[in-house]
Amino acid sequence: MPKLNILLVDNDPDRSAVVRQALQEVGYHVIANLGDDVNLSKNVFSLQPDIIIIDMDAPGRDTLEQMREIQRGQAKPIILFSAPDDQHFMQEAIRAGVSAYMLEGLNQSQIMPVIEVAMARFREFQTLQKELEDTRSKLAERKVIEKAKGIIMTRKGLDEESAYQMMRKMAMSQNKRLVDLSQAIVSLEDLLG
Repeated sequence: MPKLNILLVDNDPDRSAVVRQALQEVGYHVIANLGDDVNLSKNVFSLQPDIIIIDMDAPGRDTLEQMREIQRGQAKPIILFSAPDDQHFMQEAIRAGVSAYMLEGLNQSQIMPVIEVAMARFREFQTLQKELEDTRSKLAERKVIEKAKGIIMTRKGLDEESAYQMMRKMAMSQNKRLVDLSQAIVSLEDLLG
């Protein structure tokens, strides 16, 4: 297993020293130990950790917003160790991109399983996100093609299949994707009214 680079976020120096040592003992590399008062997103961008572990007694709204910002710009698996047993906060943390949420502190026997689960959940979520984006993109392309086909049907007096075949033939002859040709037809129709 490759050595993971871990960014540790913890305001308590004694606790973070224990966590750092436990992580290093099982073979992980802690690349930095930051407090929660820093710009987490900026540090994630510059340090490029494989995983982020946040160990706080009571993470606030700013911490959640920084986690959201990380997931929007440069998604990383995040493990949050926190004291509050607050169901609402837990749900907010998961929506902010937390891959694993633990209510108690990190102990050495838990380190590897928690990190492995967080990494697996993160990869699964990334796969689902990509599938969702692909589906949305295909749907948007399909809508443009259908709209262009409707324009051709109206302008040329063709049935649906004939309009589609005409568009396919034109796209192939111009070495364009069907959706690109369709977008050009829709844009031209919008321009000409």
